[in-house]
Amino acid sequence: MPDKVKTRYGIAEWYGREFTFLDAPQRKIYAEHALGESAAKAPVCPFQPDQPPCSKRGGVCSMQRYKEDRNGRLGESVGEPVIMCPRRFEADGLVYKWLAQAADFPIHETEVAKEVPFMRSTETNKPAGKIDMIVAHQDGERLQWHGLEIQAVYFSGQGMESEFKALRDDLSEPPPFPSANRRPDWRSSSAKRLMPQLQIKAPTVRRWGAKLAVAVDQPFFDAIGGPSNQLSHDLNEGDIIWLVARIERAFNGALHLAQAHWEVLTLEDSNKRLQAAETISREGFEEALRSRLRPL
Repeated sequence: MPDKVKTRYGIAEWYGREFTFLDAPQRKIYAEHALGESAAKAPVCPFQPDQPPCSKRGGVCSMQRYKEDRNGRLGESVGEPVIMCPRRFEADGLVYKWLAQAADFPIHETEVAKEVPFMRSTETNKPAGKIDMIVAHQDGERLQWHGLEIQAVYFSGQGMESEFKALRDDLSEPPPFPSANRRPDWRSSSAKRLMPQLQIKAPTVRRWGAKLAVAVDQPFFDAIGGPSNQLSHDLNEGDIIWLVARIERAFNGALHLAQAHWEVLTLEDSNKRLQAAETISREGFEEALRSRLRPL
């Protein structure tokens, strides 16, 4: 039988550019930025409207699973890229326009606001929590709006420093195969990060007569159950508007953000999805425990 092909997650987009389009000298420049070894200004973020310098440590926008080729180098990609930086969702204003359409706001009359204070400290009276984005429509004195939370995915495993060093020092083609095992950490991204945000913000937003939308990517949404069997686009039937985007590859190989799926869920159903875990049996727990026990 042939040997099983090794796969690992590596960089899909780096400082806003498709990783496999970068040649070795450009990868070296980016690696030096990522390692903090460059005195030059960081490359701009092409996904934000004003294209400021990238502020994400390491500059990795998304990651992708790759096969290892016969020479131990980077081979073909497998599956979809996973978004690591929330700024990636800002490309072309796609999710803002999408939310406006879902809410029946006229696009040419829709406005947005970033990081609007939502909570205030009882000790300092300063903002203690914010909603990532507000998408609004003003009609005279009437103001309609919905909140938008953007959730990228965390990764677990060895940090990226070894990867950046390999890309700095290895000037061969194709790029080196990823230096360590890393994987999307759906649990930290969903139950530990996103669910508390929804539990805090959605009930108040609901009392105010608005909705809270959430932008995630397709791999994230698939990890928490995927599209509902009987999905709803009726904003009156739920509290959370799920906007599920994906990074697609065009005919020329370039990557771009696209709409994949949207639906409306209640806060309770959203929480059930985000927990995405159940307690194992006592027998299973103790079997795992025995394998880990060591002398004191």
